[in-house]
Amino acid sequence: QVQLVESGGGLVQPGGSLRLSCAASGSIFSINAMGWYRQAPGKQRAMVAGITSGGSTNYADSVKGRFTISRDNAKNTVYLQMNSLKPEDTAVYYCSAVIRAERGTIPVQYWGQGTQVTVSS
Repeated sequence: QVQLVESGGGLVQPGGSLRLSCAASGSIFSINAMGWYRQAPGKQRAMVAGITSGGSTNYADSVKGRFTISRDNAKNTVYLQMNSLKPEDTAVYYCSAVIRAERGTIPVQYWGQGTQVTVSS
């Protein structure tokens, strides 16, 4: 079984920073793309940032220049550095990873349990 465990959420004032982490564990042969999504109350889950196994990144327009995604392949971990946070960034943040459990198997997308980020004064 594969697990994604997130950490780093919390309450922060507008203009502040937070760093989210997500570690994958379990039966892992390889990890392809990893990413972060968020879901605000009453809204659909949306992609925030993604990173390929080679390190190429992409971001939602609303976070470009403020958020940075990175990964440590040796630790099977993806990070999201969030700066200049705004109240509209408030949401539950989920990490995702496309993982091949064994050689020759089909990659499967896994999700973390979510971590709350609240930006408020």
